[in-house]
Amino acid sequence: MTADTKEENITEDEAALYDRQIRLWGLDAQRRLRAASVLLVGLRGLGAEVAKNIVLSGIKSLTLLDPTVADEEDSMSQFLIPRSEVGKNRAEASLERTQLLNPMVKVTADTSNIDDKDDAFIKSFDVVCATGCGTTTLKRLDRVCQEGAVKFYAGDVFGFYGFMFADLGTHEYAEEVKKPKHAEKNVSSEEEGEPSPKKAKVEEPETTTVKKSMKFPVLEDALGAKFDSSSSEGKKKLRQIPNTFFITKVLLEFLEQQKRRPASSSLEGDKKQLSNLRKQTLDTSGVSDNKMPEDFTEYCFGQLSPVCAVVGGILGQEIIKAVSQKDAPHNNFFFYSGTDDGGFVTSIGS
Repeated sequence: MTADTKEENITEDEAALYDRQIRLWGLDAQRRLRAASVLLVGLRGLGAEVAKNIVLSGIKSLTLLDPTVADEEDSMSQFLIPRSEVGKNRAEASLERTQLLNPMVKVTADTSNIDDKDDAFIKSFDVVCATGCGTTTLKRLDRVCQEGAVKFYAGDVFGFYGFMFADLGTHEYAEEVKKPKHAEKNVSSEEEGEPSPKKAKVEEPETTTVKKSMKFPVLEDALGAKFDSSSSEGKKKLRQIPNTFFITKVLLEFLEQQKRRPASSSLEGDKKQLSNLRKQTLDTSGVSDNKMPEDFTEYCFGQLSPVCAVVGGILGQEIIKAVSQKDAPHNNFFFYSGTDDGGFVTSIGS
């Protein structure tokens, strides 16, 4: 059974705790959240932001999965790990503070590598959110989630750049829309020989709830998208794609090949490798050189706290919307660049 059909009753204590949220998105939506189990892969700065946002929303359970150890760089953005826990496993070090955010949510830590988990483990969740993973891992998780009707999210932050991807398969949701106004013929006061009355106060438009459906492309198709810049239609489509998409592809490919993130300890070598990947990515995508700035290599080291907060806020918001089936989700990418403080939502691969 998927999160689309699962609901759990809300206790009096939960109703009091989530009162503001219930007023915002309704009791049924909160019940769906209360029934949702979430797997969060990767507990760096971005993972910490996602964990905070979805635990506070009142989900049923959250599994924190990360096989790596916390380091000094985590102090830049990973607020769930105390300094005294540096050198310990990231998932275990994040457990206590995550649980304190909301004692009504069951939070557990898993120190395994996601690549060692079988398909049945992944399909046992309602939502899988993967951060800090290479493309092979992300594509496999997306495929397994598709097979198990599990909602899949991916995201990462590299310095000033961040992204979010969503694949919800065929997703049904409810959205409030304004009711159309019926024109009424009125005889004006002037036509009756009387002065015009003062303008009436503008009334709030009536709304109605409409059920809708949306289909999402898979990650492999999205990342493998090619663009024909020789046609007018192709040029128009390419203009709608932010350069952060191509920067993200380069950074994910670096992570895939090197099995690590760009690091300040190997700054010059990593910048050279990123420049080489830039050329390869532009060639394989079929786009011109000016679609990706050459100096992006100056801005993609570490996980900056403000960028994690922006991308983690969007990721958390989208997970909540998808589970609660309230409002239209982003289909399928969100990109953020701290170099110009710009965020961009777009659909690629559909």
